[in-house]
Amino acid sequence: MTPGRLLEHFEQIGEAPGAVARLRRFILDLAVRGKLVEQDPADEPAAVLLERIEAWRKDAICKKHIRPPRKPLKPIESHEYPYQLPIGWSWARLGEIIYIQSGVGLTSSKMKEGDIPVFGGNGVTGYHDAANVEQPTIVIGRVGYYCGSIHVTPSKAWVTDNAFITKYSAKEIFQDFLFLLLKATNLKENESATAQPVISGSKIYPIVLGIPPLLEQHRIVAKVDELMVLCDELEATQTEREQRRDRLVAATLHGLNNPEDDSGDGRSFQDTARFYFNHLPRLSTRPEHVQQLRQTILNVAVRGRLVKQEKSQQSVSESSGKSVDTKQNETEEQFSIPESWIWVAVGDIASCRLGKMLDKAKNKGTPRRYLRNVNVRWFDFDLTDVSEMRFEDDELEVFALKTGDVLICEGGEPGRAAIWDSRESEIYFQKALHRVRFQQSVKPEFFLYALRESVHSGRLSTYFTGIGIKHFTGKGLTKFVFPLPPLAEQHRIVAKVDELMALCDELETHLTGTDTARGRLLEATLQEALHGGAAAAELRKAG
Repeated sequence: MTPGRLLEHFEQIGEAPGAVARLRRFILDLAVRGKLVEQDPADEPAAVLLERIEAWRKDAICKKHIRPPRKPLKPIESHEYPYQLPIGWSWARLGEIIYIQSGVGLTSSKMKEGDIPVFGGNGVTGYHDAANVEQPTIVIGRVGYYCGSIHVTPSKAWVTDNAFITKYSAKEIFQDFLFLLLKATNLKENESATAQPVISGSKIYPIVLGIPPLLEQHRIVAKVDELMVLCDELEATQTEREQRRDRLVAATLHGLNNPEDDSGDGRSFQDTARFYFNHLPRLSTRPEHVQQLRQTILNVAVRGRLVKQEKSQQSVSESSGKSVDTKQNETEEQFSIPESWIWVAVGDIASCRLGKMLDKAKNKGTPRRYLRNVNVRWFDFDLTDVSEMRFEDDELEVFALKTGDVLICEGGEPGRAAIWDSRESEIYFQKALHRVRFQQSVKPEFFLYALRESVHSGRLSTYFTGIGIKHFTGKGLTKFVFPLPPLAEQHRIVAKVDELMALCDELETHLTGTDTARGRLLEATLQEALHGGAAAAELRKAG
């Protein structure tokens, strides 16, 4: 497959996670292993090249341009060969072809205005009026996050002590090829095991690399440049396609969230929803798309748009047999709701309390299992690590959990909540959690969906206290206002949300499997495009 045909087939492989980045890396890997261009038997062997490089090193040491090695590099043994060497190439340790020295520190106070770029480990960090390199120079990040990163300076630059200046025989090593060779080598893998990542000559000099003839170095660079232009085209194609899809997803979800914004063709919420779910595999190609869909489902659910309103259904007060005074909640209303719904505060329709304080010195009674903040996940519980504390007999009824109790985190991730389902018959809860026990007029699952939606919208955070560390106090919880439909409609909404969330689960599973398949196809296509059909066939068999 030619590079041009690879571009044509990118529609199939471009959806693989990190497709273009993996293609760029793959090109470098093939380039420095001699698999990107054909070898020419007429080229001067690299062994002769290395002899001249060694003569350059000795002369540079004699002239004190570079320092002699602290200890000689060991001869390369066969077990160190990382791959099969092409004809005309030779093995060499990195320390045999380059010499590195730290740049010169330059604090911001010493930096003067100028047009000479200052290079650190992460590239240009500022400008100065003086230079400490007078020709294009390869710079290697020495410390920190950018340890091992590779950059090339212009003809004049200042290199700081956060990076290494690279010296080598420019007559025997083509700088552009050396740049590719260092980029393809994971120098950071050889960093010192310290709190701050750092590399040194003693760590990277022993690395074994394949060195091609000088003329082949030039051919390799030309081929890499050609293929990187192709990658740019692929990336632009992918970006344009993803932007179109994102716009379509956003427009469709907007239609779901705002059915009153119909364009005038009479298409209802159900029509928009049917379109979206019929095209889920094509519209939802990334995890964030599924997350947006989940948020939209909850958004329309708590606004009364997910299921049809029953004309004969009773109001909340009628269905519960209680009169609910909503005047105090009118100022809390955030969006319009159906006429049969009301805005209610948690404290008006539920009993709320915090769990027991953990105090090993004061707690008495029998050790019993209890839930902490870390045990509560959204919509579920993690019981792999449940602790015990002492409870006295008269505390058991107070802090016991029952089916349907909603447990809400007070801190950590304030508002995170799940509904207890009695998976254990006797279990209690700590003060880091609120227990909310509703009247029969509220289905806990509907409240949980309303709570989760308020997190997405940012409405819940208005009930938190604290500037740095946020808390959802008991006072804030009892004042939290949410929309409440009649009980029968709550049941219909919960059933529909559960159905759609199960569909989202299936979609996420499908995406995972699709990503794996696309990744295999990508690797096979790359092998065929850059290394030949035989390699691709072998990869397909292995996949």
